[in-house]
Amino acid sequence: MKQATKHIINYSVLIVGLMAVVIFGCRCSTLKPTPDPLAGWRGYDESHLYSNEAIIGDCNNYIKTLSPDEQKVAGPILYYEDGPGQHAVKILIGLNGESWEHVLIYDKNNRRAKTIKYMSGHYAS
Repeated sequence: MKQATKHIINYSVLIVGLMAVVIFGCRCSTLKPTPDPLAGWRGYDESHLYSNEAIIGDCNNYIKTLSPDEQKVAGPILYYEDGPGQHAVKILIGLNGESWEHVLIYDKNNRRAKTIKYMSGHYAS
């Protein structure tokens, strides 16, 4: 009789422990969306971008560093300016059900100062 009681207690402790792991250890969390690094910047059409040869050249070189699959689907390319005279380019890439944004930020001298890459969402492929 004592042996059966001992097994029941052991199984009860195991079940309670597993329940605690499930309840407290498997919290559902949603990922916070990445804030837009170009919030507050003014967007322009492609003609603005093509008038800046330094940025076009750097943007094309950046695209060449991407994987061959990313290179095939890189685009559209969006152009931005902020108040103090900085420029930015956002390259949108959709690949394998994921939407990625590559943001190239340039200083007033059209030299790339920062590169930001983040997943902006998913889509049905």
